[in-house]
Amino acid sequence: MRILLLVFTLLLANGATGFAQNPVPETPKMVKYYLGLLKKGPQWDSTSAKASEIQKHHLAHLRHMHELGKLTVAGPFGDNGEIRGILIFRGKDPIDDIRKLAEADPAVQSGRMMLELHPWYVQDGILP
Repeated sequence: MRILLLVFTLLLANGATGFAQNPVPETPKMVKYYLGLLKKGPQWDSTSAKASEIQKHHLAHLRHMHELGKLTVAGPFGDNGEIRGILIFRGKDPIDDIRKLAEADPAVQSGRMMLELHPWYVQDGILP
């Protein structure tokens, strides 16, 4: 009992009442985005003139999705692996609508790339 009384006294003396002054931070609000991974498709080719033309249209499609306000950020990976790039979409639309828009990408349509899409939750305010 003496030990409990001593611990309680020490806590009070060292500001244990500060819990009211420094409350535990509340859980941050999470918002939904969609994370897309572009992977090498069955028709992957990175050297032909056709691949270069598809890439040009692929980049135009990415700009179009951004201009529509659907795509937040996109970019390639630099390691030349199976996963070629990442897409982050705003989560305001149903995933099927985002999938349809992303699969309209000429690189996906041609089979040069394949899309993998996942709901992804991020702390509010982290992304634009």
